[in-house]
Amino acid sequence: MAAASYLPSEDQFLCSICLDLFTDPDTIPCGHNFCKTCITEHWDRSDRCQCPICKEAFTTRPDLRVNTLFSEMAAQFRQSAQQKASSSSSRRSEQQVFKPGEVPCDVCTETKLKALKSCLVCLTSYCETHLEPHLTASSLKRHQLIDPVENLEDRMCPKHDKPLELFCKTDQTCVCMLCHVSDHKMHDVVPLKEAYEGKKAELETETQQMIQKRQLKIEEIKHSVDLSKEEADREVAEGVQVFSALKESVERGQADLINTIKEKQKTTENQAEDFIKELEQEISELKKRSSEVEQVTHSEDHLHILQRFMSLKVAPPTKDWTEVSIHSSHEGTVVRAVVQLEETFSEEMKKLIEAELKRVQKYAVEVTLDPDTAHPELILSRDGKQVSLGDVKKNLPDNPERFSGYICVLGKQSFSSGRFYFEVQVKGKTQWTLGVARESINRKGALSPEDGFWAIWLRNGNEYKADAPPVLLSLKSQPQKVGVFVDYEEGLVSFYDVDAEALIYSFTGCFFAEKLFPYFNPSVNGGGTNSAPLIISPVRVN
Repeated sequence: MAAASYLPSEDQFLCSICLDLFTDPDTIPCGHNFCKTCITEHWDRSDRCQCPICKEAFTTRPDLRVNTLFSEMAAQFRQSAQQKASSSSSRRSEQQVFKPGEVPCDVCTETKLKALKSCLVCLTSYCETHLEPHLTASSLKRHQLIDPVENLEDRMCPKHDKPLELFCKTDQTCVCMLCHVSDHKMHDVVPLKEAYEGKKAELETETQQMIQKRQLKIEEIKHSVDLSKEEADREVAEGVQVFSALKESVERGQADLINTIKEKQKTTENQAEDFIKELEQEISELKKRSSEVEQVTHSEDHLHILQRFMSLKVAPPTKDWTEVSIHSSHEGTVVRAVVQLEETFSEEMKKLIEAELKRVQKYAVEVTLDPDTAHPELILSRDGKQVSLGDVKKNLPDNPERFSGYICVLGKQSFSSGRFYFEVQVKGKTQWTLGVARESINRKGALSPEDGFWAIWLRNGNEYKADAPPVLLSLKSQPQKVGVFVDYEEGLVSFYDVDAEALIYSFTGCFFAEKLFPYFNPSVNGGGTNSAPLIISPVRVN
């Protein structure tokens, strides 16, 4: 029967004094082995002669004899260890050295190599060499290996110093086994892998949903661009049509003006020619008569002269040209032509405003009054559509949103992008203010355009003005219903006379950086002349 193979360990060939492989091992009487030099120096420094391991004392220093068999085995083991070290060094040289940003091997003591795996059981990261036992030893194969990670101590429960192997769904936190049976006993706890799979699926689903939302947003943006292009093409077509009509009108007006002036000039010239012909004919007759008079005046026959004088005296009377003149008839021709052109422009402008009003009415939004912002003297209808000034100041909480300096109220709805439009009936009122205001408008004191509102107002029944900046307005008719349109990105606020389908005023180039709210001020009652309410009206596209 073959003898069982025996592989001595490195510890068996280490001197207990120098802790290195034996050199010239000697055996002392108690049976323990030491390097010859080590045991000799040890006894030289000691007062007593005893074994460093078992402490057996000797009366005299024993003679040292070389353990031949043990010496040969130690030499063979030294040679084997050197070969193994050389092989290991060669393998380590082939492995990648740890670099900044990478996970180092926790076992390497000299040159740190790059870790290939981290063990969640041992909480240690291993390079290729030190990972080998986890790949070969049956007891270590059951350990969970993952791609190398830093701070493995974070995977230990700080309370119980146990691995975080479970996930508590109730508290949404990782726990250890002891946590599960103590603090999380009644909670929904699952293994980390199960929680990971669930979270992974949830994250993948959430990511896909986010991708889908963004893809839909891309389609929405593309569709908006297409609509914008269609609108731009329509605007261009309408603009070309209007300007072509205006151009034709100007050219036609210019041609008519030139023709009218030329015709008047021709009439003047013809009249002058007729006058000249008539004058030349009279001059000819006068010259003939002058010749006859000259002949008579040279005669000595007095009787004949007197007889001829009477005949010459009754010659055809000449015309009195004193009041006859040629007048230019061109005055006012150009002015009348320009007035006619202005009327044409006004007609085209009215058509444009009508079309524009119909377009902005498509952006109509639902607007109701916000009672939390209303001045205590204001009365709001239950449906939040009407506001008027009351006779008594109500005892209301002075919350930060409420106006206390000006008799006004904001709409509940706010807008921070896009376009919106609403209409307000002002019929029967002699004073009012309408527009939009930014969220940070001063609500506790006097208001000024710098506080952040864009509005038009009526005073004294017929005085209209735009605020921010202040502009006096001249209107052809008094609006009974006012439309308010805002294009947030364009920085535009426009007001329309809905019934007349006319533009009242536009604020352009505005800068909006916060929420905008509809703004209403019914003003004072004026002894009953201004007691009618402001009414938010439903928008009906004409």
